[in-house]
Amino acid sequence: MLTTDLIHEARERISARIHRTPVISSRQFDEVAGKEVFFKCENLQRAGAFKIRGATNKIRSLTDDEKSRGIVAFSSGNHAQAVALAGREAGVRVVVAMPEDAPRLKVAAARDYGAEIIFYDRLKQDRQQFALDLAERERLVMVPPYDDELILAGQATCGLEFLEAVGDLDCVLAPCSGGGLFAGVAVAARTMSSRIRCFPVEPETADDTRQSFVKGERVEIPPPPTIADGLRVQKPGELTFPIVQELAEDVLTVSDEEMIETLRFMLTRTKLLVETSGVCAAAAVMFKKLPADVKRVGVVLSGGNIDPDQLATLLGS
Repeated sequence: MLTTDLIHEARERISARIHRTPVISSRQFDEVAGKEVFFKCENLQRAGAFKIRGATNKIRSLTDDEKSRGIVAFSSGNHAQAVALAGREAGVRVVVAMPEDAPRLKVAAARDYGAEIIFYDRLKQDRQQFALDLAERERLVMVPPYDDELILAGQATCGLEFLEAVGDLDCVLAPCSGGGLFAGVAVAARTMSSRIRCFPVEPETADDTRQSFVKGERVEIPPPPTIADGLRVQKPGELTFPIVQELAEDVLTVSDEEMIETLRFMLTRTKLLVETSGVCAAAAVMFKKLPADVKRVGVVLSGGNIDPDQLATLLGS
């Protein structure tokens, strides 16, 4: 169970190894959205995304025996980079299972941080089982992307920082894949403001969380076709989904076209480079998916790791 104590312990454990990322606003974005919007810039975080928070907290909590065995993770990119960097700084071996179609920039970055990359076929192989088989075969310790209390506590520190920087928010939004970021931010936000409204956001074509939320149980979808490579999880997390059920007012969705337009706006107007997955929650605000009575909005820009070739293609589309 994710508790306030775990979140504050995580902050103490990781504070020297992460950035306290800035919170910014944009009058032009406010005018377009019709809201007062504040952005928590995790695209400026170490390793380029919020994932370093949870990865560092988990790895720094391992025993000496576990560290000596090495760790394994599965990820399409941002978690891979975070685990690779946090593992290198902790002096442990890192093996990462990545899909064959993972963005080249993220694969290269994970390798540069020292990770051993092993590829799997997203369409034919289950990524978690593939990583679990690696863990069993080589006695590695699993560092999952979201279904772990220490991972969630690390991600929750983003929410603590956000609400400390900007008080009296009506709501907070975060991109949602497995649900680790949203779950952590929502729990942290509610500990600081019991009235704050929480909204996870995902692509229309990768709406496993929305379908699960509506049905009241975890739903698995086929490998989703979306440009948001970091939001292509097929089923909400076992630990995260109950938090979504409890704290989410609704699950919002956006189209690929809306994410592209928002990415372009953020780059050209605010001068922030945000990846497609990272801009998902901002797109929900920009395209007016929120209730009309919400006025002061907090948005997590979850990451900024985008392949230059993809960026050029999107900006030209």
